[in-house]
Amino acid sequence: MSGLLALLDDIAALTKLAAAQVDDIAAQAAKAGTKTIGVVIDDGAVTPKYLHGLPAARELPMVWQIARGSLFNKLVILLPAALAINAFAPWLLSPLLMIGGAYLCFEGAEKIWHLVAPHDDDHEAPQTLDAAHLERERVAGAIKTDFILSAEIMAIALAAVDGTSTLNAAAVLAVIGVGITALVYGAVALLVKADDFGLLLSQSGRLAWTRAFGRGIVKGMPGVLAAISIVGTAAMLWVGGSIVIHGLATMGFGGLEHAIHAVAAGAAKVAPVAAGLVEWLVKAVLDGLFGLALGLALIPVAKHVIAPLAASFKVSKAH
Repeated sequence: MSGLLALLDDIAALTKLAAAQVDDIAAQAAKAGTKTIGVVIDDGAVTPKYLHGLPAARELPMVWQIARGSLFNKLVILLPAALAINAFAPWLLSPLLMIGGAYLCFEGAEKIWHLVAPHDDDHEAPQTLDAAHLERERVAGAIKTDFILSAEIMAIALAAVDGTSTLNAAAVLAVIGVGITALVYGAVALLVKADDFGLLLSQSGRLAWTRAFGRGIVKGMPGVLAAISIVGTAAMLWVGGSIVIHGLATMGFGGLEHAIHAVAAGAAKVAPVAAGLVEWLVKAVLDGLFGLALGLALIPVAKHVIAPLAASFKVSKAH
């Protein structure tokens, strides 16, 4: 009897330990996940454009295909790669983060530059592709974009859980990968089907106010999507800029980070009632302005150096 009680005590202790570890993983995942919010917003903002102009019946299947690709990116490719880098070459993490941050700055600045000076290829005749080919092309493009953003998410999350064991870090990254993918693509699915839901309400609603609500959804969705796109672009510049600035500081070039912190702290003193909010907002704006400047500087580099090199690589690979 005493042996059975001892066994039960051991089982209870192991259960408590497992529960504590699960709680710890969940807490670390939540903490690290908040660090990635800017990239998450951008991830959710860029995806709907890949669904534009395709049949409504194909929207949700495409979202599911992109979500599966995103999970594969995060769990099969990026998670092991991040853990390997952290274990064998941790010094690489900061430079890789900075490269990803610079890419985010470039993407955000390119979107703004595109509005100011439309590209020459905007006026070219659209390609005539069958629906199935166009869908495959759009899904592949969305998954490729997701890979870059997912790499940033996993790298930022890994940096936030520094100091834990490899197994715990893997569990935290897996929780973040699954949770963020579900959040992003669940939100995308709701966004792309919101106008269909509004149209259904406006046509078949039994009450006048439900029909009016449906019409309001239909009319308001273009503005909502435009607002999300603006927020996503701003988030790109803010997150990318802050990553590069912090990376420079870790390499011994902390002057810019210290200057931004000083300006933000000084602004917070002017508004003591909302000091924390003001300090964060000023820092985010300054990080974003730096990100915009860096991104604009990278546009000609991408156009005249990286793009020709990539094109020549594709040609040589084809031969």
